[in-house]
Amino acid sequence: MALRAGLLGLGVMGRNHARVLASLEGVDFVGVFDPAPNTPDHVFDAPVIHDLDELIDLGISYAVVAAPTIYHLEMGKKLAEAGIHALVEKPVASTAEDAIALRDLYESRGLVGGVGHIERYNPALQAARKRIEDGQLGEIYQIATRRQGPFPGRIADVGVIKDLATHDIDLTAWVAQQEFVSVNARTAHRSGRAHEDMVTAVGTLSGGTITSHVVNWLTPFKERTTTITGEKGVLVADTLTGDLTFYENGRIEVSWDPGEFRGVSEGDVTRYALDRKEPLLAEHEAFRDSVLAGEAKGIVTFAEGTRVVEIAEQLVEDGRTSRIDA
Repeated sequence: MALRAGLLGLGVMGRNHARVLASLEGVDFVGVFDPAPNTPDHVFDAPVIHDLDELIDLGISYAVVAAPTIYHLEMGKKLAEAGIHALVEKPVASTAEDAIALRDLYESRGLVGGVGHIERYNPALQAARKRIEDGQLGEIYQIATRRQGPFPGRIADVGVIKDLATHDIDLTAWVAQQEFVSVNARTAHRSGRAHEDMVTAVGTLSGGTITSHVVNWLTPFKERTTTITGEKGVLVADTLTGDLTFYENGRIEVSWDPGEFRGVSEGDVTRYALDRKEPLLAEHEAFRDSVLAGEAKGIVTFAEGTRVVEIAEQLVEDGRTSRIDA
């Protein structure tokens, strides 16, 4: 028997979710809730409904929440009260307080709650994590991410840290299988908006790995790279193209005394051929399977999503208060 799924929100990401839900095996896409008056009557044959209660009354098993972040707590509560599992777009909530409330509510009711940190399903990052697990890099020294591009007009309720840097917070901890233990940030407001539009952040993970993250909305091209430096070489993941490249440390004897200086030389470069399944489809398949199993399997849980928001708030606060007095 197919699961019955609904969608909350028909913006840019909502339409992408609708496309995937409409063709997702084992799922009937039964309706969309969006209060906007100018929405179409149907999307992929699913009716567009302007009352959330009406969507719930269709007997949905789970819902995908792709509404603005400020509504996540309110909508999540309503779904939980109706016993409906939820996949919520990232960040899971506007504040850590709201995220904790959602986490506790879903855990107390035994419901599956997932967060749409889609980068975990990118083939380049999945392959990188597997190679790290297999010891290809040895000890992980540093992870550096760059996430830059033009301002997306649809974002109005959060700054670049909660909208974009949350990807980097989550993927960095996940790919390294370590937790953040400290973070610092410098932020800028260059576009006249209420929230920060640029951030440079650094962090330390529980295993001693150091991290750096350059994120902004003010670059006229898109860049999405993760560079993982270890004792045996470097993995570079480009999540725009889904490419993963390994730069191996050289094995040629160096001329200096190793006792005086420990360095590396250039070695072989390998670009891997990867299975490029669409990350959004992989995310939906994992959530569907978790709902069927009645427990989180291969998804970003509300607990993990809450930790990301907590770290993001520390970055926002550090960026706001870190000043050197003249």
